[in-house]
Amino acid sequence: MPQRESAAQRIQELTALIHHHDFRYYVLDDPEVSDAAYDALFRELQDLEKQHPDLRQSDSPSHRVGGQALSQFTKISHRVPMLSLANALTEEEFQEFDQRVHRFLDRPVGDILEYYVELKFDGLSVNLTYENGSLSHAATRGDGETGEDVTHNVRTIRSVPLKLRTQTPPQLIEVRGEVILPIEDFEKLNRQQEEAGQKTFSNPRNAAAGSLRQLDSNVTASRPLTIFCYGMGYVSDLKLKTMAEYQDQLAEWGFPVGEFRRVCRGVNEVLKFYREIQERRSDLPFEIDGIVVKLNRLIELDQAGYIARSPRGMIAFKYPPRQETTVIEDIVVQVGRTGALTPVAHVTPVRIGGAIVKRATLHNQDEIDRKDIRIGDRVVIQRAGDVIPEVVKVITDVRTGREKKFQLPKTCPVCGSLVVRKEDEAVTRCVSRNCIAQLKERIRHLASLDALNIEGLGDKIVEQLVDAGLVKNYADLFTLTFEQIIDLEGFAERSTQKLLDAIQRAKTPELDRLIYGLGIRHVGEKTAKSLARHFGEIEKLMVANESDYENIHEVGVEISKSLLHFLSDPQTIRELRHLLHHVHPRKPKVPRAEGGLRLSGKTVVITGTLPTLSRSDATRLIEENGGKTSSSVSKKTTFVLAGEEAGSKLEKAKDLGVEVLSEGQFLKLIEN
Repeated sequence: MPQRESAAQRIQELTALIHHHDFRYYVLDDPEVSDAAYDALFRELQDLEKQHPDLRQSDSPSHRVGGQALSQFTKISHRVPMLSLANALTEEEFQEFDQRVHRFLDRPVGDILEYYVELKFDGLSVNLTYENGSLSHAATRGDGETGEDVTHNVRTIRSVPLKLRTQTPPQLIEVRGEVILPIEDFEKLNRQQEEAGQKTFSNPRNAAAGSLRQLDSNVTASRPLTIFCYGMGYVSDLKLKTMAEYQDQLAEWGFPVGEFRRVCRGVNEVLKFYREIQERRSDLPFEIDGIVVKLNRLIELDQAGYIARSPRGMIAFKYPPRQETTVIEDIVVQVGRTGALTPVAHVTPVRIGGAIVKRATLHNQDEIDRKDIRIGDRVVIQRAGDVIPEVVKVITDVRTGREKKFQLPKTCPVCGSLVVRKEDEAVTRCVSRNCIAQLKERIRHLASLDALNIEGLGDKIVEQLVDAGLVKNYADLFTLTFEQIIDLEGFAERSTQKLLDAIQRAKTPELDRLIYGLGIRHVGEKTAKSLARHFGEIEKLMVANESDYENIHEVGVEISKSLLHFLSDPQTIRELRHLLHHVHPRKPKVPRAEGGLRLSGKTVVITGTLPTLSRSDATRLIEENGGKTSSSVSKKTTFVLAGEEAGSKLEKAKDLGVEVLSEGQFLKLIEN
């Protein structure tokens, strides 16, 4: 056999063999060969690929060792949105969820529903796209619709199959999973970071997220990340009936799916699983913060429908926060972008649920007074939702008399301006628009990932820019020069140019990202999208009145007042107009009909299984065209979008004389 043909055959054999051993070691935890034997196979493959680089296969295990560093992450749109889950924090709340699901499915309360339950891993959600069985793209969750392309980094995770273990893969499938860092590896990584004089991570989740979002995949490859897969996005040609079947299929294809998962019949079996895992939680090698409960039958999951960005047939059933005791060493006041003064306790460092906690929010003066929290107190502290540390209560029995009461200052601790507290609010605010602390927080928010996403403009650099007087408002960011930046601490020619390039890329954001980035009170990402779709241009938003705002779906009185307050301030308008000399937001791509969106003011009920659209896709199209969805049919329903097995909602629509549309008729309506 000629040398080249022999090399090609051996490369193919080694690639398949190493994939097999990776699966045995990283997924099954049951290796068949020694580390030395594995290393010998890997070196042989690398040598052959070096001699014949054109023979290297797309799913070669050598991709896992990292590669050339990227200059930035690009964006990837998920074919099917990655939805968030509603939470149940008590057994009573979970039982209420079960009752709601019965109503959504038009099932008597006595009927026992079949649920699929699994662990809720505390990591970073990713979407893996496989084309003809090979990993083609990997993206973070992002805003649920668009994430960051982390393909190069995900390829370094050895538990992620580069190729599905099947001869008949789907043509295209999105697999959802959670990238995590096991607790033992997290502690080891922090020791290494500390010894190297580098920043340590506060918890395994942050370590996993930071590791996966490295521009240099060699750094990611050096960290022992793993993944557990649990969900599906788009799938081209896979016929399954239950979540259990889907996860079994994932396991057959080579994905880690977790040991603790079960099909439960009814509430009592779910509660039994919940309690069993709670007892074993501290012994698990990775962080979890609850279990996930899903309707097992896919048709029922779709029939239950969706609300906002959450499926009604799924819920995250959280465990109570973990608690420890510590001592409040001091209380300091932070000033946020809206001027809110937040008291923060500096505590003696304590480990809670895998994270070292050094600070805890005290929320506001009322909370401090209600709990009688004093400097020097020994307190019970917890991570609320296993994330944000907070003080639960004071252990008054051990007080010595040396503890000091705390009172928020009457002037801003940063700018010295007077602070005010409105009668209907618990928050005290600095009223000065010129407060340096507020400015820093506004600039940080504008540059954040979900706003203009100015890569490299972190907290430290914002501090330097504001303290040096280089940035006094939004627009100043976009007039920075090379000479101004390079004089700042830590900057060289390359890093200066990278920051300027990132600022340049941010000059043409999507309109909703700019609106969100302005940091208007009560205006989150979802509301920003609604505003962008409705007005289409930032100038129209700026001149609208309160009633204009209130007519928008999902914009209520509170948000309307906040918008009016923000956009009626002369200084804000001046800053915004100055910003628009440099930043030119892109109009929404949503098609508009004459006089507004095609479904403006219309209410739609979705029922049954649609031929090509999932329930979430149909809901998104309705909302993008100005409509809203409802779970029940009434005389106020504009029309019912019906598919197969439509059931009682279709019958009720006919009884009430409500128009019924097929998927084809619906698509024609919004496209014309």
